[in-house]
Amino acid sequence: MVTGARRRAVRDGDRQIDTAHLLHSLLEYDPDARAVLGEGPQVVRLLGYLVQRSIGYGLRWQSTVEDSGAVPVVTGGAGFSPLAAAAMEAACARAARRGVDRACGVDLLAALVTDPQARAVEVLGRAGVEPRTVLARVENHFEPTP
Repeated sequence: MVTGARRRAVRDGDRQIDTAHLLHSLLEYDPDARAVLGEGPQVVRLLGYLVQRSIGYGLRWQSTVEDSGAVPVVTGGAGFSPLAAAAMEAACARAARRGVDRACGVDLLAALVTDPQARAVEVLGRAGVEPRTVLARVENHFEPTP
């Protein structure tokens, strides 16, 4: 999944993988993350915004670092924007709280929508997807079925 995000960052002319690259890669490669976001026109719109990232509104992101200032600087996140590195760490922490060794795409999806300044949150908003709804769906995804 990170390989796909890195490939998108290079193709887009970005120096770092940001949260929108990670979101795009999740939608492409993780069926559970796609299922959490739901089916229908919102996901199609979301993919449309992500595909158009290198033209139109995505151009204003080129050569800038995604950083809201709301998260502490994360070390060891070479190649990631500060928010993307923080999201990767938060996904691992979510997985650890669930008692598993490795984060899954749904853990990362939850982590991507926690900072309102994240590019992933901006893209979701443009597609009409509410981050709080995503978080609620993530929690339901991990609920044990009776």
